[in-house]
Amino acid sequence: MPERAPSTPLDDSFERYLQDKGKGRGGDGGNYRRNAARELERFAEWAAGDRGADDWTGIVPDDADRGPTFDDLDERVFREYARHLGGDRGLKQNTVQTYYRYISAWCGWCVNEGYLEAHYAQRASAMAPLPEDDGRKPGDQQAWTSEQRHALTRHVDERARDAVEAYTTFPEDTDPLDKQRGRYAALKAARDRALVFVLAYTAVRVGELLRDPNDPRRRGVRWEDLSLDDGSMDVYRKKQQWDAASLPDPVISPLRSYRQLMDPPTDRWPVFPTFDQRTLAELVREELAERGERPEAITEWRDEYARDLLLALDEDIRPPSITTDGARSILQRLSETAEIDINHPKHDYLAPHGGRRGMGEVLVRAFGYTVAARYLDNSEEMVRERYSHIEAGELGDVATEALEEVDSHT
Repeated sequence: MPERAPSTPLDDSFERYLQDKGKGRGGDGGNYRRNAARELERFAEWAAGDRGADDWTGIVPDDADRGPTFDDLDERVFREYARHLGGDRGLKQNTVQTYYRYISAWCGWCVNEGYLEAHYAQRASAMAPLPEDDGRKPGDQQAWTSEQRHALTRHVDERARDAVEAYTTFPEDTDPLDKQRGRYAALKAARDRALVFVLAYTAVRVGELLRDPNDPRRRGVRWEDLSLDDGSMDVYRKKQQWDAASLPDPVISPLRSYRQLMDPPTDRWPVFPTFDQRTLAELVREELAERGERPEAITEWRDEYARDLLLALDEDIRPPSITTDGARSILQRLSETAEIDINHPKHDYLAPHGGRRGMGEVLVRAFGYTVAARYLDNSEEMVRERYSHIEAGELGDVATEALEEVDSHT
């Protein structure tokens, strides 16, 4: 991924983003593209100081004679924009949420493309001024349906199988760097498959699975935390203690084949390491320098590898786990490439928490609230509240059956 200069103007990214999001040949069509283009234009005008309150001058420093650039963006900017959207403009609460999601989706894309270092728009502090979605019931929150779960897992499984087959069937005379590129592609596809399967079937909270930059205790699960033979995984729970989570059968094979392909130097390696090239490049340079290598030697060493991740594996330079923001970006990418039909007011992709809620739906319907509560690591009371729409539907069926019974005797 090419590194983008922080001085790049914001609107330089708009057309590429809209092409990626658009439909049809060249990405020129589609309702989403049209709506996103409108909101990006509004955001750019606001950032330049052309919208907002009378005293609003934009996000560019007063002593700078230029337009807004990526260097001007941080979570405080998105917080101010959320406050601007929620101001006295007569917009409904769900409309404010929708407008902000267009900008948030662009922000996530900018992270993937190297324009930004972090998904600032998804930070809790940035989203805090957004109005609450009044009247939203727990059942209205995203939960992956069986069709969506199967579509996504089938997609990542096919991608991983194809990538691994391509890597393992290279001719003997293949250029070493080309073979390394094949291994890297296979590792990335296998990691994505394992991540999706874990999120889809374990109901583990994404914050328990991956790294939280603001909490050193949440450093992401490592291979030493997994017992594939026993079907369990140790995670740091929301209740601030370590606990064992179940790894059901569908998860074991993707994890086992992924581990075999990665062959981590030690069990202390993260199960889901970052593949961000900028992060890995800095990590490799710093670690090798600490080991006494000269800058020239480090450069030559890195040139022997197609990707720094492969050098890190060979030299046991342990990378950090991906973050929860990273997982959201991965799922956004995979939801798009899988062309999954998603009709939800808040998310245009299969969000990580939707996998947990989807499994909750399955467990409540199949085994009841008590079993579901144990699997979800929640109280039965909370599970009953969160999935109250299921009980309401079942009671409706009972009422219908009762009415039919009465009617048949009258």
